[in-house]
Parts: sequence; C-alpha cells; structure tokens
Amino acid sequence: MIYDFDEMIERHGTRCIKYDTLQAEFGRDDLLPLWVADMDFRTPPFIIDALKRRLEHPVLGYPTTGSDYFRIVSDWVRDLHGWEVPAENFRYVPGIVKGFGFALRCFLHPGDKVIIQTPVYHPFRIVPEESGFEVVTNPLKPVYDEDGFLRSYEMDLEDFERKIDARTKALILCNPHNPGGVVFPEETLRRLAELCERHGILVLSDEIHCEMLLGCRRHRPFASVSEAAARCSITFMAPSKTFNIAGVVSSYAIVQNPALSAKFFKYLESNETDYPPIFSAEATRAAYTDAGRTWRAEMLDYVQGNVDFVDGWLREHLPQIRAVRPQASFLVWLDCRRLLLPQSELVDLFVNKARLALNDGTMFGAEGKGFMRLNVGCPRSLLRKALTSLQEAILGMNGNNNT
Repeated sequence: MIYDFDEMIERHGTRCIKYDTLQAEFGRDDLLPLWVADMDFRTPPFIIDALKRRLEHPVLGYPTTGSDYFRIVSDWVRDLHGWEVPAENFRYVPGIVKGFGFALRCFLHPGDKVIIQTPVYHPFRIVPEESGFEVVTNPLKPVYDEDGFLRSYEMDLEDFERKIDARTKALILCNPHNPGGVVFPEETLRRLAELCERHGILVLSDEIHCEMLLGCRRHRPFASVSEAAARCSITFMAPSKTFNIAGVVSSYAIVQNPALSAKFFKYLESNETDYPPIFSAEATRAAYTDAGRTWRAEMLDYVQGNVDFVDGWLREHLPQIRAVRPQASFLVWLDCRRLLLPQSELVDLFVNKARLALNDGTMFGAEGKGFMRLNVGCPRSLLRKALTSLQEAILGMNGNNNT
C-alpha cells in the first residue's frame, strides 16, 4: 500500500468536534473518541498539496469555480456510479444537511409531513421538526441472523404507503443507510420511487456514504434506478467522508427533473448558498483524480479490514455484542441487547467504565435501543485498545454483579 493508515495522528487541541468537545458532550475528556463520523486518517497528501499551492498566492479574494468544476464532478459520478448526468444538473450546497433543509423550505409548507426511516442519522428528524414540519417515522424492518442478532435492515414499503396522507410531501432517504450500513437493493429503490411519484412525494436522497461501499459493491444512486426516481428526487453527494475533508464543506446537489431544478437552483442562487468557498473547489478537484481513486481503494481496503477485525474480536472475546457488518461506510452498528442493560446503563458502561465515546443508539430513534454506533475509521491499534477496554469493563461489571 502507498498510504499508511496505521499512523497515529494527534488531534487533541486542533479544535475538532471529535476530540475537543468530549467534556461538553460526555461529561469527561479522558475518553477514546470513536463517535463523530470523520476518520482519524491523514487527509490525502494530494489534497493538502493542492490547498498549499493555492495558499502560495497572497490574495484570497472571491473565487470562481471555473468552467471545469462541475464537469469534473460529473465525470467522477459517471465513472464511479455509472450515472450519466450533465454538469448543468449539479449545484454546490454548503453541506448535505443544510441542502435537504433548503429543499424542505423551498418545496414544502409549514405543517406538511416528512417521512424518515428510523433508526437514522438524527438531523433527519431535527431539521424538519425545527423547520415547522411534522415528522412521520417509517421504521426499517430488522433482519436477524440465526443467533438472534441483528444482521441488517429492509425497507417496510407496506408501512410506508400506510403512513402517506394528503399532507405527506417528502421523504428524506439515507442511501446508503446510516447507522445500519445498508445498501438497499435496486428493486427496493425502484418500488419506493413508484410509490413516491404516485403520491407526489419529493425524495431527498442523502448519499454522502455512496463512495464508501465495501466488499466490491457498487452504489446505485436513487435517481438512477428508474425514470420515476429521476423525476421525483434531489440527490446530495460529497467527497467529504471518502477523503476525510469534512471541515472543507464540498457537497453538491444533483437534480434531473427540470421543474425541480428550476425552482431549487433559483432558491439556492437567490440565497447565495450555491457558491463554493475557495478551498471547497480546490479540495474537490484534487480528490476527484486518479490519485483519489488509488487513495480511496486503499482506504476502503483498510476499513474493510477494520470491520473484519471488530467482528472477529467480538465473536471471540465478547460474544454478548455483535457487529452489524456494514455494506458501506466506516460506521459499525453494535448490537448490545444481549447485555440486558437499560440504555442509560449501556451508555454508562461505554463512557464511564470503558472510557469510550460512541454514539448512543437511541440518538437515531427509538429503534436504536440496545445499540451503540462505533466509528472504525481509525488505526487498528485504537480499535484493539477500545475493545480491550470494553471487555475489561464488562468483566468488572459482571464481577461486581456476582459479588
């Protein structure tokens, strides 16, 4: 491998959320952070070099993306996903969460209903609720293995259709799914598109993890699965997760339906939110190159190794906990239900006994009870240290219970 993903990089004191807000978020700062969804790997050197080259010029004035910017992005999407979309169908958005927030305010009215598929990334609930819309949950159906542990999730399209009424106007889709790591089958996405078009539901598809499919899988953008999907959806993508540049906001929206694009792109333009900052364009250009393809392949291979390591280690040393093997991304959903702990005690086990900062499963909805979300985008030695700490905490807990 060209790149060293075992390298330990000190991030404390760099004003990053993952390390420098532990006290505020967890009540202590002596934790191993495995929560916020950025990686502890060095940002690719070709991206850092591109930013340095731009900084060699002494003026940081108003930039232009240049005529090639969205062509580069369009070519990347075509090559990676097999989805041919003209460059004029792309627009910059200052973050995917902000992007679907803009879309909701552009197309919906206060009191309209928005469907989300729980357990799911918590801003899917927070953004529409705080924007004056009613959130309706269409929980994913759990799929269990032969031992009764969660293996994956499926969409419940029958429940989805039952939840629709005259006020239901949008679905925020997580594709691939966070925290479950699910890559939904193409046929499922096609059926979902048919339902949404039939009922006049706008699909806002968050596909930020689409470049991080594991096990040689290939992503199918929701809008690419059928003409119905293309007509009823807005797609959001970004290089930020893949290349560990979340601090350089570089997201974009893709809209194929001319009626939707005319209204949404005008909304973005009138609010001046479709104008990428100088480093966003530079970082994206550098990422979407042959060097980026090589880095991405090596990173995914290492992340897959981390998933395998966590799964194997838990099966051997902590069989009460099972990793739900993700089909995409560096986030692993841990099924901790066999510990038989109330959620507050489960969180206390991880935070105050094992000294680990993970995401509380109930953050993603009531269906997350008994689960924790683990970020494996880090050197493997950190995962070994974390799992060992968790094992010792559970042994200590059991020892106390036995006395």
